[in-house]
Amino acid sequence: MSMLSFFIVFIVVLGVVSGLFMVKQQTAAIIERFGKFLVIRQPGLHIKIPLVDRIAGRLSLKILQLDVIVETKTKDDVFVKLKVSVQYKVLPEKVYDAFYKLDFPQDQITSYVFDVIRAEVPKMKLDDVFEKKDDIAIAVKSELNDAMVNYGYDIIKALVTDIDPDAQVKEAMNRINAAEREKVAAQYEGDAARILIVEKAKAEAESKRLQGQGIADQRREIARGLEESVDVLNNVGINSQEASALIVVTQHYDTLQSIGEETNSNLILLPNSPQAGSDMLNNMVASFTASNQIGEAMKQQNLSKKNDTDKNKQ
Repeated sequence: MSMLSFFIVFIVVLGVVSGLFMVKQQTAAIIERFGKFLVIRQPGLHIKIPLVDRIAGRLSLKILQLDVIVETKTKDDVFVKLKVSVQYKVLPEKVYDAFYKLDFPQDQITSYVFDVIRAEVPKMKLDDVFEKKDDIAIAVKSELNDAMVNYGYDIIKALVTDIDPDAQVKEAMNRINAAEREKVAAQYEGDAARILIVEKAKAEAESKRLQGQGIADQRREIARGLEESVDVLNNVGINSQEASALIVVTQHYDTLQSIGEETNSNLILLPNSPQAGSDMLNNMVASFTASNQIGEAMKQQNLSKKNDTDKNKQ
């Protein structure tokens, strides 16, 4: 084979190889011939005429995301930054429009997002921006769909992913929230304290009632005991006045005995006058005499009953 033939074969092989090209999955290739649009090639292996046809560009058909940060003012004059994430893709049937009508689609989308955000947010107060962020996202998506579909783009989703007010505003909001929570906590603490006071008062009232009932029962039993003591003394020939004096003296010495049982107690008895002291002493002597008489009478009565019992046995 001559050198010329070899050169011709080499040129042909090089031309065939340079004319082959491959388009990846989820990608579209735009082919131009002499600078004029020729055809759109889908994924796979394709051939073009070397030096005549060229690949003008490739477009991804995947879903893409663009994050746009917009700073604007709310209705209550608070500056806030919103981060809007726009998910979009090229429509397969409109690859020509997407490639030739827009040089920088991201800039176009950003402009529409700014326009919508700065039209919607100034109508809302800051709290409403947080509560109605989905409404803002829907407005952005609707506006973008109407505008970008003419350029071959489909807006899949628009999301308000972040709302960032000024640092001083956030600090003030945190203080308001903290104050509100402290107010609620104070109310709960006040309710708890009030319930505790009421329950304590009820318990004290119940205690006083039971204490009074106990004192009443005690006095009732003392009165019943005194009544029975007087009846017993009357049965052995002691009148009511003498019986009362004897009971008083007995209780007097019971009291002295109880006081004497306490090692740290002191007792001083001061009569009102010498005559009163003499009368008290005379009454006490009379009471002791009456007590001895009662004792002797009860002994005689018991002895008589015992003798009668012995006689009956015989």
